[in-house]
Amino acid sequence: MKVFLMFPNQDFNLKAELPAQADALMQDLQLDILLDAMAAGDLFLRNIAKVALLSSLEDPEIIRYRQAILQDCLKNPDLVRELYQIPVQALINKQKQWLGIFSLYPSSILSSAVELLEMFVGLLRKMRRIADESTGQFESAGFQRFFDMIKQELDEAYFLEVENHLKELHFREGVLISAELGMGNEGHNYILRKPKRQKGDWMKRVFSRRSPVYSFSIPPRDDHGAKAIGELRDRGINSVANAVAQSANHIDSFLNVLRVELGFYIGCLNLAERLAEIGEPITFPQASPTTVRNHTFRSLYEICLALTMNQGVVGNEMNGEGKDLVMITGANQGGKSTFLRSIGIAQLMMQCGMFVGAEAFAANCCNGVFTHYKREEDISMKSGKFDEELGRMSAIIDLLRQNSLVLFNESFAATNEREGSEIARQIVQALLKRKIKVFFVTHMYELARSFYDLSLPSALFLRAERQTDGQRTFKLREGKPLPTSFGEDVFHKIFREKQNSP
Repeated sequence: MKVFLMFPNQDFNLKAELPAQADALMQDLQLDILLDAMAAGDLFLRNIAKVALLSSLEDPEIIRYRQAILQDCLKNPDLVRELYQIPVQALINKQKQWLGIFSLYPSSILSSAVELLEMFVGLLRKMRRIADESTGQFESAGFQRFFDMIKQELDEAYFLEVENHLKELHFREGVLISAELGMGNEGHNYILRKPKRQKGDWMKRVFSRRSPVYSFSIPPRDDHGAKAIGELRDRGINSVANAVAQSANHIDSFLNVLRVELGFYIGCLNLAERLAEIGEPITFPQASPTTVRNHTFRSLYEICLALTMNQGVVGNEMNGEGKDLVMITGANQGGKSTFLRSIGIAQLMMQCGMFVGAEAFAANCCNGVFTHYKREEDISMKSGKFDEELGRMSAIIDLLRQNSLVLFNESFAATNEREGSEIARQIVQALLKRKIKVFFVTHMYELARSFYDLSLPSALFLRAERQTDGQRTFKLREGKPLPTSFGEDVFHKIFREKQNSP
C-alpha cells in the first residue's frame, strides 16, 4: 500500500537534505514564527513543515496536486485529524509494548509480530470506516486514490483472513513441524505444518479412533530437554516468524509514511486556524512554470508579522507580470523590509503546495529562493561588514541556477553610496542577464536611478508611501525613486519636540 499524499507517484522523504541556503532563509524570513504556528507545540510536525517549506517544488502540476489535497483537508478537518490519529496511536502502542520483534529468537519475533498485527488490524478497521465515511466529501485526486485503495485492499474478506491466520499463529493446540534426516542423522528442512482439522461434531471427534503416534514426555525439571525442544520449535517456526514480521513491518512502514504526509496537512490546518482567528485571508496561489515571469497579488501581507502581533496587518498589491526586477525604495520604516519578507514567505509557501497570506496571488515557480540581507556586525565576523557581504554574495552565486529568485535587503550599504551602488548595479545586471529574478530593497538613490533611467520593460519600481505629515501607511505604490532618504522627517521630529518642550 502506498500513501502518495505529497506526490502523485512517490513518498515524501522527511530525511531529505535541506538546500544550502536554508539557514539564511530561516533567519532572514523569520520562518521560525511560521513553523511554530504550524507545529502548535508538536516538534514532529515542526520538522515536517520545515523540510516541506524549504524543499521547494518546481513543477506546477505537483503544487496543484498538493493544493487540491489541502483544500480537501480544510473542508474536512475533523476526518483528517481522526485519520492522522491512527498512525499516531500505532506509534504510541508500539512504543509501549511491542519490542520482541527486534529479538533474535524466532518464537519471540513471531509472538510480538502477531500481537503487533492484531493491534494494526484494529486500527486498519478504523481507517476503513473513515474511508467509507469519506465518500463524496473528498474531491482531490490524491485522497480519492488513497481511499479507493483502502476500500479495495482492506475489505471484510481481508480482515477475516488475517484474523483467522493470527488466531492460528497463537498455536493453542501446539506446533506441528515436519523435518528430514540429513548427514549424521541431524534434522534439516524443518517446515511448520498446518494441523488437519477433523470434520464432524465434537462428540464424534472425542470418541473417534485416533491414529497411533510415537511420543515422549520431558520431565518437569529437565531444563536441557526443554531447551532442546524450544530450539526445534524455533527452527520450525523461523520462516513463518520472518514472514509475519515482514508483514508487520510493511504495515508499520505504511503507517509511518501516512503519519509524515498527513502531518504536513495537519500543520497547514493549524496555521489556517490561527490566521482565521486573527481575521487574515488566505488564498491558493496560481503557480506558473519557471520560465514565465509573473508576480501578481492583492492584499499580500507578512504572515509572520501577523502571527507575532496576533492581529491583521497591512497588505500590498502588485502587478509584476513580465517583470524580472522589482526595485523598492522610499521612506525609512515604511514597510519595505516587511514587504520583501512577505514576497519570500509567499514564494516558499506556494512552492510547497500551501495557501499564502493574501486575497489573491499568482507567481511563477523559481529554481531556488535566496536572500542577501544586511547583517549586524558581530564578533564572529573575520573581516569587515562589506567583505562579509561580498563573501555571502559569492556563495549565493555559486548556488544560483537559471530562473532562481534573489531577495536583496539593503545589500552593499556597508560602504559609501557610490561604491555600493556600482557594485550592486553590476551584480544585478549580471543576474538579470542570466534570467534570475530579483527583488531589491535599497536606500541608495544612485542604484535605483541607474535602473530607472534604463526604462527596462522588465523592471518595476515600488516606493514606500509617506504622507505629507510624515506618517507611514506601510503601503507600497508604483513610483520613481526619489533622491532623499527622508532625513527631514527626523529633523522636523526632533525640532518639533524641542519647540513643544517647556
